[in-house]
Amino acid sequence: MLKLIGAALVLFAGTMIGFVQAARFAERPRQIRQLLHALQRMETEIGYGQTPLPEALARIAQVLPPPLAGLFAGTAASLRSGGETVQACWEKTFRAGWSATAMRAAERDAMLRLGGTLGASGREDQLKHLRLAMHQLQAEESAAREDQQRYEKLSRSLGVLAAALVVILMM
Repeated sequence: MLKLIGAALVLFAGTMIGFVQAARFAERPRQIRQLLHALQRMETEIGYGQTPLPEALARIAQVLPPPLAGLFAGTAASLRSGGETVQACWEKTFRAGWSATAMRAAERDAMLRLGGTLGASGREDQLKHLRLAMHQLQAEESAAREDQQRYEKLSRSLGVLAAALVVILMM
């Protein structure tokens, strides 16, 4: 009886591990799309609204779900407190909060490059860098979708099969 309960728990745990990993593959393209939407909003705020950067970042943070909202809200709060450049605030916040996202280093690097240009140049130059970052993120999104299609189902199956193997070896 105890062996059956243990086998069921192992099977359940292995299956859940596979499903959690599959969810991370599904989460990455979704978060990249949300980040693209945020950059489009930032483009509108800078280009047409001519909104100050801390206010624009705070507005963007209000419409984003966590954990991306925290990145923009943290940067806005850091800019409002003063004492640091836009690049330093942006980099500090994005490096600290990036681990909460499902995105990888390529997306982080594109965002860090963007942060180095925000507030340091004219409006047109900032818009140009925003568009460049959006193009880079779109390329990463397509790669993330390919990874999702390739590995999501595999992760689920592997979790179940690995747990089944452990159960067989236990018996």
